[in-house]
Amino acid sequence: MANHGSNGSSDDLTFPLEIPPAKIRFTKLFIGGEFVDSVSGKTFETIDPRTGETIARVSEGDKEDIDLAVGAARRAFDHGPWPRLPGAARAKIMHKFADLIDQHIEELATLDTLNAGKLFSWGKAVDIPSVANTLRYFAGAADKIHGQVLKMSRELHAYTLLEPIGVVGLIIPWNFPSTMFFVKVSPALAAGCTMVVKPAEQTPLSALFYAHLAKEAGIPDGVINVVSGYGPTAGAALTSHMNVDKVSFTGSTEVGRKVMQAAAASNLKTVSLELGGKSPLLIFDDADIDQAADLALLGVMHNKGEVCVAGSRVLVQEAIYDEFVKTLVEKAKEWVVGDPFHPNSRVGPQVDKKQYEKVMSYIEHGKREGATLLTGGKPAAKKGYYIEPTVFTDVTEDMMISRDEIFGPVMALMKFKTIEEGIKYANNTKYGLASGIVTKSLDIANTVSRSIKAGVVWINCYHGFDIDCPFGGYKMSGFGKDFGMEALHKYLQTKAVVTPIYNSPWL
Repeated sequence: MANHGSNGSSDDLTFPLEIPPAKIRFTKLFIGGEFVDSVSGKTFETIDPRTGETIARVSEGDKEDIDLAVGAARRAFDHGPWPRLPGAARAKIMHKFADLIDQHIEELATLDTLNAGKLFSWGKAVDIPSVANTLRYFAGAADKIHGQVLKMSRELHAYTLLEPIGVVGLIIPWNFPSTMFFVKVSPALAAGCTMVVKPAEQTPLSALFYAHLAKEAGIPDGVINVVSGYGPTAGAALTSHMNVDKVSFTGSTEVGRKVMQAAAASNLKTVSLELGGKSPLLIFDDADIDQAADLALLGVMHNKGEVCVAGSRVLVQEAIYDEFVKTLVEKAKEWVVGDPFHPNSRVGPQVDKKQYEKVMSYIEHGKREGATLLTGGKPAAKKGYYIEPTVFTDVTEDMMISRDEIFGPVMALMKFKTIEEGIKYANNTKYGLASGIVTKSLDIANTVSRSIKAGVVWINCYHGFDIDCPFGGYKMSGFGKDFGMEALHKYLQTKAVVTPIYNSPWL
C-alpha cells in the first residue's frame, strides 16, 4: 500500500491478495433489446487505470449506430407498451430491475473499480446499493404523476396532463458510471420515456451490464439502448438527432456548450445540463478545527477528486488559519493512496492517462504561479495513474488552481478576514454547483447560505447528497435538477386540455 503514514511516492503499490472475479461479459452495443456489433465493426480499448493496461475491447458506436438506437427508442415510444403502461406496472418492473442489481452488487462494483479506479469497498457498500434505491425511489413516483384541474376565469373547463417527453438522450460521465446512469435512467423510466444512453468512453462496462439486467427485468425492447463510443462522434450524433426529444448531459462546461448548440441547431430539443464546478468551502473562526479539516479533505479527496462538486477552494478565516493548516497536513497523511481493491486505500488512480496528465499539469501551474506546496504534488506510483493528495497554500484568486476545475486530488487554500470577504471570494467564480460552510453560528450559517450563488449549500457537512434532495447548478454549472421530484419533471411535459361549459351554476 502506498503512502501509509506519509504522502511520499511509492514504487510498488500493494495489490490485494484476491481481486473479485470479473469476467467482462458485455462489450457490444445494446440496441432494440439485443447486443450487437457496431455498424462499422470498430472497437476501442477500455483501460484499467490501476495499471494502464487494456481490460477489453468495446464496440465503438458512431452516427449510424445512434440512428439505429434512436429508431429503436422511437418505435418503443410511439408503438410500444412502456409509455402506455399504468404507472404501477412500470413501477413493478423497475423494482425487479433494482432487485437484480442487488443480486449483482459485487460484480458491478468490480467493473467500476477496474474501469474507473473507484474504491471497491465504497462501490460495494454505497454506490451500487444506492443506484438500486434510486430506481426504487422513482418507481414509487411512477403512479403518482398527476395533472391539475384549473379554475378558469370564463366558461371553460380545463385540466392539465403530464405526459412523457418522448425519446431522450442520456450522456453520462466517467467519474460515477453507475450513479449517473441511474440518476438519469430512473426518472426517465418512471415518466414513461424511452432512451439512448451514451456512457463515457472511459467507462462503458457497467452501463452495458445494466442494459442486460434491464432486459432480464422485463423492460421492453427499445426502451433502454446503450451505445458506447466517443463524444465527438456518438455523443454529437445523439445531441443533434432530429428524432430525440430531450438530452440530459453531465460533464464539462465546454462540452455542455456544444450540447446546447447542437440542440438548437437541430430540432430545438430540450436540454438539461449538470456541468463543472469550483466549489468553495468556507471555514469560519468559530469552527471545530478537527471537523473542518476532515470535511475539507473529504470535500476534495473523495473519489480521488473526480467529483463535480469537489470543495477544491478552501477558504479559512485568518484567526484559525495557521492552526487549521497544521491540522490539515497531519490529517492528509491518513488519505492512503493505493490499489482501489485494497480495503485500506482511500485514494485510487485517476481515470486515465489524459486525466492524470491534466492534474499533474495543474500542480506544476500552481508551483510556477507562486503557490506553496504543503503536501503531495507527485505521482504515487510508477505504474498506473496515481497522484498524491495535494494541498497548496498562499493561493490567490487569479491563479489557475483557484479558477479552473482540476478534477483531481488538489486543494487550494486561501484565507479571508470578514464574513463579507469570505462571501465575495466564494462567489468569485464562473461556476455555481455546490458550496460548504463550517461554523457553530446559526447567524453566520443563515447569512452565508443565502449569499452564496450555488445550487446546494452544505452546512457542517460535505457531499450531503440524498435522492430526495434536488441537485443542480447555478451560473456556468448548468441548469435542471437531478434527484427529487424535480428530476422526474425534466422527463415530462404539460398538456392543457380545454372544453367549453354551458349553463353551469358556477365556473
